[in-house]
Amino acid sequence: MPHRVVDFFRSPNDSIHNIKASVQRRASPNNSRSASRERPTRNSSAASSVFDVTDHTPAPACTSPPVKMADPSSSRGRERDRDRDNHSHRLSFPSFHLGTSRAFKEPVQNPNASLDWKIESPPIVMHGDTENSTGALVSGQLLLKVKEDDFEVESFTAKLEVHVIQKRPFTGHCQECANQITEYKTWSFLSEPTVLSKRTHNFPFSVLLDGHLPATTDNAVVAVRYDFTAEVKPRTGPAVKLARDIEVKRALPVPELPHHSIRVFPPTNIAASVQFPQVVHPVSTNTFNLRLDGIVKHNVDAKSVEYWKLKRLSWKLEESLETVAPACEKHAPKDPPAAESSSGTPPPPAKKGAKRTDARTVAHGDMHGGWKADYTPSGSIETEIEYRLAPNAKASCAMKGADGTVISHQLVVEMVVVQEYSPVAHPKQVTPTGVARILRMHFAVAVTDRAGLGVSWDNEAPPIYQDVPPSPPAYIGPISYDAAVEAADYLSLGGAAGPSTSGAGGAMIGSGGPPSPVAAQEEEGRDPSASGEASASDAQAQR
Repeated sequence: MPHRVVDFFRSPNDSIHNIKASVQRRASPNNSRSASRERPTRNSSAASSVFDVTDHTPAPACTSPPVKMADPSSSRGRERDRDRDNHSHRLSFPSFHLGTSRAFKEPVQNPNASLDWKIESPPIVMHGDTENSTGALVSGQLLLKVKEDDFEVESFTAKLEVHVIQKRPFTGHCQECANQITEYKTWSFLSEPTVLSKRTHNFPFSVLLDGHLPATTDNAVVAVRYDFTAEVKPRTGPAVKLARDIEVKRALPVPELPHHSIRVFPPTNIAASVQFPQVVHPVSTNTFNLRLDGIVKHNVDAKSVEYWKLKRLSWKLEESLETVAPACEKHAPKDPPAAESSSGTPPPPAKKGAKRTDARTVAHGDMHGGWKADYTPSGSIETEIEYRLAPNAKASCAMKGADGTVISHQLVVEMVVVQEYSPVAHPKQVTPTGVARILRMHFAVAVTDRAGLGVSWDNEAPPIYQDVPPSPPAYIGPISYDAAVEAADYLSLGGAAGPSTSGAGGAMIGSGGPPSPVAAQEEEGRDPSASGEASASDAQAQR
C-alpha cells in the first residue's frame, strides 16, 4: 500500500480519468475471486482504495497482483491529443487582458514642447437666417510653449474643417458614406525650418465663417461639427498636435409682437384666436393665449340654447428632422449615359443620396381645467397656457442647410369640445347631445439659441472716414503769443495794465472763436488804457 500512495503523488499530472481507470482495474473479477478465497477478518481492510496509508492486519496469503500506475509521459501525450481535438471549441481574445489592455494607446507626446490655444473672440453666433446672415468672426492665438533652447521646427500648420456625420449613412459600415469632411481654412505659420527659443510663442489666427454655413448640431439623423487641428513637426521627436471643436450657434431675431392667428372649424361656428411667439429658446418659458368664440347658439324654433363646452386641451411641440445621406463614389449607383447638351459637353453627374427623416415630441402637456368660460349669448372661452422645453429633451435648433438638412418645429394644439343644450326657460337643465368634436391646430415656430450680449461682427467694426463727424473750427490767422499773454494779464489785473494794440492783428477770426479783449474794447468805443479805478467804480456801482 505505501508504494501505491507514493506512485499516486509522484504523478500529479494524471487526470481524473486515469485514476478512475486504475481503480476499475483493481476492482476487476479476477481480483475479487482471489480476495474471496480468504475471508478477511473484521479488522482487516481490503486493498480497494489508493488512499489507504497503513494496514493493521497481516497481508493475506494470496493477494492480487500490484496495479501498474499510468505512465506520466503517456498520460501527457493523451492530454495533448485531447486538447488538440478540442482546440476548435476554445475562444481566444489575444487583445483582451484584464487590467493590462494595450489596445487603445495614447499618442506619444513630445516632452520638449506643448501646444494650446486661446480664443479671443466672443461666442461664435451667427445672427439671422442663412440668407441674411453675415457670418461670424473667429479669432484667437495658438500658444506654442517650448521647454528647451534651440528647438528646431520643420513646419507649423493648422486647418479648420466642417465635419458632417451621417447617423444613417447611405451604406452601412462605410466610413466614406458616413463622414463628409470639407476643408474650410488652412494656416501655415512656419513653412521653413526655424529654431525657437525657450519661451511661449504666440501665433494669431482668424477666420470669417460664412452665414450660409450650418450651425453645430447633434441629433438622431445627422451631426455637424467644426474641427480645428494644429500640428507642429519638430526636427527630432514626435509631432506636437492640438485638436479642438468650435461650437457655432445661430440666433434668429425675435419679433417684438406675438403672432396672431385665427382658425375657423366648420361645420360649427367655433373660431379660435391664438397669439403665440414664433421664436422660442431651448431653455425658456413661453406662453400663448387662446380664445374660442361662437360656442353659444340659440335655436329659436326649439326654444333652446346649444353650448360647446371645452373638456380637454393638450399641446405638444414636435421636431422634424430631414436630411439627405450622400453616397460615396464606391457605392453610388451608376446612371445610364446622358445625352450631350447643345454645347457638346455632357452635364455634370447628379449627386446620389438617400433621404432620411425622423420626428419626435420634445415637449407636451394636458389640461382638464383652468380656463375661463362665459356661456352668455356672446360668450367665449379664454385661457393662457405656459409651455417650456425640458433641458433633458435636448431639442435641436432650427436649421436649413444647402445639403438638404432641414430641422423644423411646430406647435400642435388639440381641443376636445362636447355639445350640450338646455331650454331657454330653464338654463340650468343641461343635457348632453352626444356630439363631440376634436379641434386641432398647427403653428410653425422656430427654436433657436439666444443671441446673448453679442452683436454681429459687422456692427462691431470701427467707423469709416465718411462717418467721422466734422472737426472743430479752424484758425485762419496766426495768433501772436505776446498778444495772448498781454490779454491774459489784462484780464487777471482787471484792466490796470492794458495790453498794447499791436497784438490785435493776432486775434482769432475763425468761425465760432471769441474775439480778443483788445478788439472787443475797440468795437465798444472804449479806451483800452483806462485806469483800473474807473473799472472798480463801475463794478461797485453795479453791485
